Amino acid sequence: MTARIVAAAVALGLLLSALVGVVYDWHGALTTAEILVPVGAATALLAGILVRRRARLGGLRRQLALGAVLALAPLLLGTALFTAVMFLNAHDAFLTALLAIYATALGGGVSWLIARGALADIVAIEHGLERVGGGERQLTIATGGGDELAALGAGVEEMTTKLAAEERARRDLIQAISHDLRTPLTSLRLLAEAVDDGIVDSATQRDYLGRMTTHVRALGGLIDDLFELSRLEAGDIHWTLEHVPLDALIAEAVEAMQPQAAVRSIAVRAETPPATVPAEANPEQIQRVLFNLIQNAIRHTPADGSITVRLEPAGERVEIEVADTGPGIVASERERIFDAFYRGGDGAARSDGGAGLGLAICRAIVEAHGGAIWLADGPTDGEGEARGARVRFSLRCAAASAASAAEQHPGARAPLSPS
Repeated sequence: MTARIVAAAVALGLLLSALVGVVYDWHGALTTAEILVPVGAATALLAGILVRRRARLGGLRRQLALGAVLALAPLLLGTALFTAVMFLNAHDAFLTALLAIYATALGGGVSWLIARGALADIVAIEHGLERVGGGERQLTIATGGGDELAALGAGVEEMTTKLAAEERARRDLIQAISHDLRTPLTSLRLLAEAVDDGIVDSATQRDYLGRMTTHVRALGGLIDDLFELSRLEAGDIHWTLEHVPLDALIAEAVEAMQPQAAVRSIAVRAETPPATVPAEANPEQIQRVLFNLIQNAIRHTPADGSITVRLEPAGERVEIEVADTGPGIVASERERIFDAFYRGGDGAARSDGGAGLGLAICRAIVEAHGGAIWLADGPTDGEGEARGARVRFSLRCAAASAASAAEQHPGARAPLSPS
């Protein structure tokens, strides 16, 4: 590094000396080179040493001060040498020295002002990080410029906001898990105590044992869903992607959910175009998404309502919609409806198991496929309130994925597992 800096300084000195030779004479060029080359090489060498030993120089103020001295010293030294070589009279030499001193003072003052503002911003960012480390999450870092330091301060503020949101989400998650575990565990404890104390007859004991089995299964399902969601969000995915005919997949899902819907007198139907393009997906996982969404819609659709599963092309993607005629989702809950354990204002989650994990798992599966899932705007009543919910998700068309892979790797086959 130092060698390159010295070489660059020497090359620049020789270039300027050559310019003097072209404009004036080669004797002047030689004199200029004898001054500029040694001064430049010495300055570059000292700069390289300072950079290598920066850790020993102390704080930024000291480093900037040394840098300013090193930058201005060649001006004074070069001026003195040129004045001596040119054999100026005392008057001219004095004026030249004053000019050099004046330029040095101005350059140093301007450098000090700029460095002072930059250092103030750095100190503000440092104090802001100390406050974040101390637990503060409402943070404003005031910087005096619009440069990279200001962007760094804004980045620290944004990071703090995200950190606060993640901490709130973690607290909510722990609280939700504790709640969903406490209820069945409390029931299990009471039932087990009743059976163990022998205060109930044999028929009641069998009933209690059946209830205990139900609670154990519920706990097992909750834990399985937690592990599955954690695995999906961590990217621990080992699926095989296939060309999936979505019309057939939707028909199978609708047919499988008919008995559950019939119990509540709810009609479930599929609407698919005559000719559909297959999607690149894992059929078991997309089937799970469909089951979750349809089951969720059944739980929130009143008797004699209806649920429609639609398949629509969307350019290089296909979109699937599950729409119901239930009460809909209020605007204040739309942003969080896919968050794990979120139940909404009335405490009833639009999820398959009631723990608030169904839609979160659906989102994780769809995003793992490179798609997206969202709430589409639905019809409204006379007062502007939504009637029913429309959950849509998108998948890549198999043909589009194959074409993209062929463009990136000509002659190669499309990948069979998500990256």
